[in-house]
Amino acid sequence: MSIIETSIEVNVPEYKAYAQWVKFEEFPQFMEGVKEVTRLDGKRFHWKAEIAGQVKEWDTEVTEQAADQRLAWTSRGGVIKGWIVTFHPLSSAKSKIMLQVEYDAQGSAEHGEALEAVASRVQGDLERFKVLMEKRWRPPGRDTIFDNFPM
Repeated sequence: MSIIETSIEVNVPEYKAYAQWVKFEEFPQFMEGVKEVTRLDGKRFHWKAEIAGQVKEWDTEVTEQAADQRLAWTSRGGVIKGWIVTFHPLSSAKSKIMLQVEYDAQGSAEHGEALEAVASRVQGDLERFKVLMEKRWRPPGRDTIFDNFPM
């Protein structure tokens, strides 16, 4: 079992980033390979993704949730066994997202390469999340007429 740790700063408040992150059904918009996330009930979700050319399906369950701060879940049937994501305010309009992913390579011969590939994908997912969030959120008082002019 390996732990992948990564983080990213986003130009949105932590509560906005958290509010988007808990919209699991929208994960395909920023998570590479994820095709569909379906809510089964208040805490459980079914995932469908294409990984290395193969369609994979698994279920996850939210195990911990602290509004605007922390979310954890476990997975059944996938190589990703668990996630913990935390949201930290840096200013009124900027936050840091920290992500820990528990990964089981399921085969020691390819472990190093597989771990690197998953770590790269996780970082890419965070970067795509940042782009999505910064497109959707505009700080209060910002007038779109002046977006093309330096201030």
